[in-house]
Amino acid sequence: MHQPITETFLPPYQPPPSFIQRWRRRLLKWALITFILWCLTIALIWSQQERLLFHPEPLTLTHKFNFPYTSEVYIQGDGAKLHALYLRQPAEKSKGIVLFLHGNAGNLETWFTHADFWLDTGYDVLMPDYRGFGKSTGKITSEAQLNDDVLRAWKFVADNYPAKKHVIYGRSIGTGLAAQLAAGVPVDLLVLVSPYESMTQMAREYYPWVPPFVLRYTFNTAGVLPQIKTQILLLHGSDDRLISITHSRHLALLNPNAQLVEVQGANHGDIHLFDIYNNTLKQVLGAL
Repeated sequence: MHQPITETFLPPYQPPPSFIQRWRRRLLKWALITFILWCLTIALIWSQQERLLFHPEPLTLTHKFNFPYTSEVYIQGDGAKLHALYLRQPAEKSKGIVLFLHGNAGNLETWFTHADFWLDTGYDVLMPDYRGFGKSTGKITSEAQLNDDVLRAWKFVADNYPAKKHVIYGRSIGTGLAAQLAAGVPVDLLVLVSPYESMTQMAREYYPWVPPFVLRYTFNTAGVLPQIKTQILLLHGSDDRLISITHSRHLALLNPNAQLVEVQGANHGDIHLFDIYNNTLKQVLGAL
C-alpha cells in the first residue's frame, strides 16, 4: 500500500521576468560594455596623442634642398637637433626675418615652397622642422617641449637680427605655437594662417565625447591672444573644411590689434595660392 505524499521538493513558482526587467538587464550589460570601451578609447587617445596630432615625414641626412638663397642650419634643442631652412636676401636687402612655424604633417621639403614670394617681400625666413620631421632628430613628447624648441629657434632669430624687424608666422597647428611665443617675446608682427581657438575647442567639434582633461596638447590660442601687444594678422579661407573660419572670427574679437582677412574660396591647404593672401601679407610686411 502506497504511503500518502505529505511534502514535495519542487521549487516555489517564479514568474518569468517581465519585458521591462529583461530589457533593463540588457541595457545595463550594454552600458557596462560601452563604458569599458569608452575608457579603453580614452586611454588610447591619451597615450597615442602624438600619433593623432603629428604626421612627420623623415628625410635622410643626405637629402638636398633646391631653394634659391637658402642654407641649412641646426638649432640645438633639449636632447635633439632641429633642422631648419634659412633663406637670406642678397647682400644688405634684408628688412628683417620671419620665423615660420608650419603645420602638423610633412617636412621642409613640402612646406618651403614659397621662396620666391619671401624673396619679393625683402624678409629673410627661418623655417624649422619639428622633432622627427625631416632631418630633425628626437620625437615630440609634450606641448612644453614644443614651446621650448620654438623659443630656441626664436633666440636664433633675435640674436642674428638685433636691429631689424621680427615676424612670427604660424600656419595651421603652428598658429598655437606662434601665438604662445608671441605672448612672451618682443615681436613686430604676428601672422596666423588658418588658426584655431584651441585644441580643446577643436576636440569639442570633432570628438565631443572626449573629455577635455584627456588632451595633453591644448595649444590655447584664444587664451594667450589678448596678452599680445603687437600687430596681429589673421588669414583664413572661407571654405576651410578642417578648421572653420569661425575660429578666426572669434579670435579677431579678442584683441583690438587683430585684423582678419577672409580669403574667399580658399580651403585649408590652398590658401597661399590666392592673390588676396599674398597681396595682403606682402602689404602688411612692407608697412612694418
